[in-house]
Amino acid sequence: MDEGTLDAWVADWLAANPGFATPVEELTPELLTLARGPVGPPPTVDVQSMTDTEIDGIPVRIYRDAAPTCLLVYFHGGGFTLGSIGLMDNVARQLTRACSAVVISVEYRLAPEDPYPAGLDDCETLTRWALANAYDLGVPGSRVIVCGESAGGNLAAAVSLRLRDAAHGLPAGQVLIYPALAGSVLHPSMDTFDGLVISKGAVRTYWAAYSGGRNLDQDPYAAPLSADSLVGLPPALVILGGCDMLRDEGRAYAARLRAAGVATDEVCYPGQPHGFVNFEFPAATEAFARIGSWTRELLGVTQQAH
Repeated sequence: MDEGTLDAWVADWLAANPGFATPVEELTPELLTLARGPVGPPPTVDVQSMTDTEIDGIPVRIYRDAAPTCLLVYFHGGGFTLGSIGLMDNVARQLTRACSAVVISVEYRLAPEDPYPAGLDDCETLTRWALANAYDLGVPGSRVIVCGESAGGNLAAAVSLRLRDAAHGLPAGQVLIYPALAGSVLHPSMDTFDGLVISKGAVRTYWAAYSGGRNLDQDPYAAPLSADSLVGLPPALVILGGCDMLRDEGRAYAARLRAAGVATDEVCYPGQPHGFVNFEFPAATEAFARIGSWTRELLGVTQQAH
């Protein structure tokens, strides 16, 4: 199957669920309230425990699997403007089970009220905390991984860059799920799949809010693909959708990571649009399994029985 041909099952689902398939191009107050809600869909995955708390003043939700083998610091997607730990509850649960992990889901500040670097600062704060305090959660500090999808993938990549440049302890790995990495720079897949779940208009809206109207395309912590060097970054797993507008920038980042000597696995799921992991499409099951197997291989741990 050509990776850029939309999966027939996905096409039928999008036709039956137009609300999920319609790009968001205007951040109205009503939309922001709805798309930042505290409650997501009913959970489909059980975890051993789930706790809402704050760390350094930042709201988080901590998930725990039985006998956790790693700690994932998870940054949800939503164009830097939408989403919440409640709305992305199922993604965090899936990561918890797939990786036999403790997962810290971060309620970072959102634009336009809090533009760059506010959200990134929150994500870095939580990652530093995790590296320093993982042992208190029953996980060695050497087994901390950052993970995010879409805007959250940007934040995971940017946190890794910041910590490398600060000569601070690095996470063991980074999981970047259809990450947004190029700022306002458009790659070919932006035209090919314009309007499929997201659109160029939506991307412009999100970036204008996150950047606060500033030109940040050459700021590597805002647009990681613009970084001068990717040498010395943690091993990466890059998950892409074959029909995703962000496919090509994610692929370009994976290529640059490999060229810089960073161990990088790139997996593209044919026929899948942006958000397929969040929507829990059938291919998401494969993606979560791949994240789990990659994490265990990276850390040299065995799969836990559930």
